[in-house]
Amino acid sequence: MSRKNISLKQRTIQQAVHAIGIGVHSGEKVGLSLRPAPENTGIVFVRSDLGHQEVRAYAENVSDTTLSTSISQHDVQVATVEHLMSALWGIGIDNLYVELTGEEVPIMDGSAAPFVDLINSVGIVEQAASRHFLMIKRELKVTQGDAEAILRPFKGFKATYTFAADHPVYNRYPKVATIDFSSVSYVDEVSQARSFGLESELCQAQAINKCLGSSLDNAVGISDNEIINDGGLRCEDEFVKHKLLDVMGDLYLLGKPILGEFIGFKSGHALNNKLARALLRVDEAWELVTFDLSKGPARIEPMIQPDCRSIS
Repeated sequence: MSRKNISLKQRTIQQAVHAIGIGVHSGEKVGLSLRPAPENTGIVFVRSDLGHQEVRAYAENVSDTTLSTSISQHDVQVATVEHLMSALWGIGIDNLYVELTGEEVPIMDGSAAPFVDLINSVGIVEQAASRHFLMIKRELKVTQGDAEAILRPFKGFKATYTFAADHPVYNRYPKVATIDFSSVSYVDEVSQARSFGLESELCQAQAINKCLGSSLDNAVGISDNEIINDGGLRCEDEFVKHKLLDVMGDLYLLGKPILGEFIGFKSGHALNNKLARALLRVDEAWELVTFDLSKGPARIEPMIQPDCRSIS
């Protein structure tokens, strides 16, 4: 995502595309099918194993944020949506049906890059309807302990994250990243950053039925003193950039791309979702707009706003 790639029209994929993978938490094989969706559909998950029941990708449908983001609707759950959602924002997909043969989105290699590649393999089509943006009008901040997440006005989308975990391995690498997506490519700079975790914490996660499918094929493993994976990190700041990847996935559950600046300090899935929900409760903090690069943002008439406000 960079300024030259910003679409002012809604977009979906040209045709269906399929993949099979493993759920990082369930450890179960799951089939994934991405299908084109009409204008103004948004992102809709479909559980084909449960009679094609739908779960809409909305912030208020978030039901669990333990080590990943899960959404639920009418007692139907879809787990670990954040990497796919991040990819969809990053490459500009507004409308999509995401069909799953199980509960969890496959983890692939632990980053968003396989989803980007999957979509690019079939192509993206521009639709007739204008793209809607959530334009931040005033600063909004949420906290949880010493962690904080902030959205504030900005022309475009910019994100800064501070990763403050204290560990001998983490301390060797950059802990702060700032990306202005008007000039930097999401695909090149963010999408390839993988999930990561401490080897010492894996047993704790598995004790609560999490990370049952975790391996060095889908995460960066970290021992007391070193990175376990052959080849190490994909980039020096992979840890903090994966945190930005997660932020984008969690915030795209707002249903629209953001025009604003995000600043996060130690924020995780729970705090990211708290920020999204808080934003939608404060009417004066945002406005739904279309965007014309030659004229600037144009407010969408109130009769269209309930499509967005239904997630507040």
